[in-house]
Amino acid sequence: MEEINARDALELRKEFSLLKKEVSERRFKLNQLHSQKEEAFHGLHGLRDKIKSRASRIKSLKQERDNLTKQVKELKGEREKFNLQVKERAEEKREVSQKQKELFEKMEVREDPRKLRQLIERRETKIVTEVMPFTKEQQLNKKIKELKAQLKEMEKLGDVWKEMNTASADFSEVRRKAEESHHGVQTLAQQSQERHEEINKLFTELKELREQEKPLLDKYQQSKSEMDQLRKELEEKLTRVNELAKLLHEEEEKDYNSKVRERTAEVKEKLRKGKKLTTEDILAFQAMKE
Repeated sequence: MEEINARDALELRKEFSLLKKEVSERRFKLNQLHSQKEEAFHGLHGLRDKIKSRASRIKSLKQERDNLTKQVKELKGEREKFNLQVKERAEEKREVSQKQKELFEKMEVREDPRKLRQLIERRETKIVTEVMPFTKEQQLNKKIKELKAQLKEMEKLGDVWKEMNTASADFSEVRRKAEESHHGVQTLAQQSQERHEEINKLFTELKELREQEKPLLDKYQQSKSEMDQLRKELEEKLTRVNELAKLLHEEEEKDYNSKVRERTAEVKEKLRKGKKLTTEDILAFQAMKE
């Protein structure tokens, strides 16, 4: 080992002492930066979980909205079909109603068909069972012919009534289906709109979260960069500390980490007893934590 004079030793001791202090300070700073980096990392992790959750929800809502929009389009087509049928059935109903009105107006005698059939039956029975003059029989046959003609007209009216009932029933059915389709369109359109509004709300939240993400990312990257630089400086200073320890040949030349551990034990004992810590105590404690 190269011998050194007293003057050089004094200078080396000053450098040695200064370097140990700088090492402790950098360890303390490194620990602070590590805490900042971890805080930023956890903040980023939480934000990114929220971003991922909202992005997933947006994707799901878009699928629901698009499916609902497709159903609305299909149902609108069905509604138009029923609306067209409603118009057609309404026209049929109007035509049958007009036909009924015209037929009713043409009829001179409006009798119940059952009553007409009874009158015809009685007269036909009378011709068969009674003896009467030929002229009277001719009169009865003429009357029977007139009654049958009236019955035929009344039966036509009955057919028209059946046709009217059928037309009314058809009209009511297609109108009901048209109304159901219209209600379905409104319901699905409302659901689609609700999904769309929720998507817009989530996009707003997503934008806000991304704005919060940037400063945390900057803080994380800055802390990491400063830590890398500090580690480099610390490594250089520790190398010099070890060199000086070997040159000085003193008790202080002990392994620096062993000395830090000893000092840390003293600090822990102070903490246990509730004594006040000095700045050097805190630096030593932080150095051991690193």
